[in-house]
Amino acid sequence: MFDTIIIGAGPAGFTAGIYAARREMKTMIIAKEPGGQVALASTIENYPGFKSIASYDLIVKMQDQVKALGVEIKIDEVKKIKKQSNGYFVLYTAKEKYQSKTIIIAMGLSPRRLAIPGENEFNGKGVSYCANCDGPFYRDKAVAVVGGGNAALDAAEVMSKIAKKVYLAHRREEFRGFEVLLDKVKEKENIEFLLNTEVKEIIGKEKVEKIKVYNSKTKKEKEITLDGVFVEVGRVAHTDLVADFVEMDEKKQIITESNCETKTSGIFAAGDVVVGDFKQITIAMGQATIAALAAYQYLQLKEK
Repeated sequence: MFDTIIIGAGPAGFTAGIYAARREMKTMIIAKEPGGQVALASTIENYPGFKSIASYDLIVKMQDQVKALGVEIKIDEVKKIKKQSNGYFVLYTAKEKYQSKTIIIAMGLSPRRLAIPGENEFNGKGVSYCANCDGPFYRDKAVAVVGGGNAALDAAEVMSKIAKKVYLAHRREEFRGFEVLLDKVKEKENIEFLLNTEVKEIIGKEKVEKIKVYNSKTKKEKEITLDGVFVEVGRVAHTDLVADFVEMDEKKQIITESNCETKTSGIFAAGDVVVGDFKQITIAMGQATIAALAAYQYLQLKEK
């Protein structure tokens, strides 16, 4: 029987593990792979204490710290959760089952991909899913931002201050983002709008060198020379696993109380999977701290 099982091994999951272990809670982390979305970035430059650190190195440091505190880490996938009559939980993977008094959901979000040739090949070599993370690497270079919502508009605006040239590619005529944000983007002289345009392929040798785009109005295809592609077509929450235990918004993100507890007593959530306007490492870690301390407090009160 564990005091808490954390689902997810990104910054939120590791942070929850640290704080749970420091409260002498018997803790396990279960995740398909360590790192979460941090693994999609090549280098991190907005994490306090490090002017610049490779994402792999940061993940290893977090993992080592958690292991040193006695937290068990299982590389596996939780397939089903059941709540027992005593209020505790059973988590099932394909081959194992684990009992826990509390659960902390920290599974994060997955970026929606374009699913085009070159995207996977150049991930971290010119293809990025986070302008705030990787933007500074493209100073005075040419980049494309792909998408039509607030995230894409925000990324284009951010990159207009860093890059020499920004192409904003959107497959439709109209943007779905806020009008005030669109107006701000339209003011930038170094942003070129590519409307009714789909990115069909990302091309390069060692890194991104070009994109191939198709205009649905003109029915013409062309190649654009550039250095980076920021994919901002949304993020996906894979929360079907906990659908019976939590309240969710229209994007399947989890709604929590201020102490990160969900509608089910004993289940907490933290990080990008939680409803919130901003998705950043430090925000996820702050929420995970609250979730772990709240889980400890919950057990203290329950077992009195």
